[in-house]
Amino acid sequence: MTMSDGVLPISIENGFSLDAQQAKDIGSLLSADYAEAQPFPHIVIDDIFPSAFTQLLLDHFPQDPKVHDKVYEKGYGGTHKRQISPYDCDETLRAAFALFNSAPMLQFIEALTGMKGLLPDPYFAGGGLHETSAGGLLGIHADFQVNEALQLYRRVNMLVYLNQDWQAEYGGHLELWDRNMQARQQSVAPLFNRCVIFNTDADSFHGHPDPLTTPDGMTRRSIALYYYQALPIPNAQGDSRHTLYVARPQDDAATQAEVKKMMKKRDKRAKKLFSAQTSGWQRLKHWWKSR
Repeated sequence: MTMSDGVLPISIENGFSLDAQQAKDIGSLLSADYAEAQPFPHIVIDDIFPSAFTQLLLDHFPQDPKVHDKVYEKGYGGTHKRQISPYDCDETLRAAFALFNSAPMLQFIEALTGMKGLLPDPYFAGGGLHETSAGGLLGIHADFQVNEALQLYRRVNMLVYLNQDWQAEYGGHLELWDRNMQARQQSVAPLFNRCVIFNTDADSFHGHPDPLTTPDGMTRRSIALYYYQALPIPNAQGDSRHTLYVARPQDDAATQAEVKKMMKKRDKRAKKLFSAQTSGWQRLKHWWKSR
């Protein structure tokens, strides 16, 4: 069964899944809007998922404290904010986060942003489920750019809001500020099934810095997902790093010959790849220096 009333159609047979080609095509259709958005590349997508799927996420949002909860009371750095690990959640939410980290979701984001080779974070560092209660806030900030544990560059944020019947007077709008911190250019209400995706750069300033004025018992809930990119690993000598097959001394002549043929093919592949990577590495270094 496929729920098709969302921007990204999701199959709910045997867990949650996306068709990779569909996801990629949808990302491509939205890519121009993403690239041209101000103050930095981003997009706001209403009804990102089928409503029944997002309702499941909300219905299974943990009410009681979990073992690995993190609660932030850091003033402007985050107040009355709870961060919940997906691994502490039930089977439904764990399956949903597996979908968020799946290849089809990555292909959607790659097509949307134009970035290649994106990777998920299986540890959900800083991500997962977020919940902020009345009086809570998160100051304007640019996110950390390097996951030190994984040694990966953080490139994309994806936020999905789970707030039904949200009123403007509650506050909690996501603010996007210009790169010089002179003017707020976007204010996005955290409405149910609304998604915001944006580049993670040194000056992609965002947050919800005014204290929430929600009624008793009502919180601001969201899903936060971060995607990463690995820079190429230099190979100055062009050595092959592909699988190396070797023959045993007792192997017959035919096997010995087959292995030698495989080794020659491996070396040829390495030279071809080295030539392409050398050119790509120079382009990447130029881009990184120009940031």
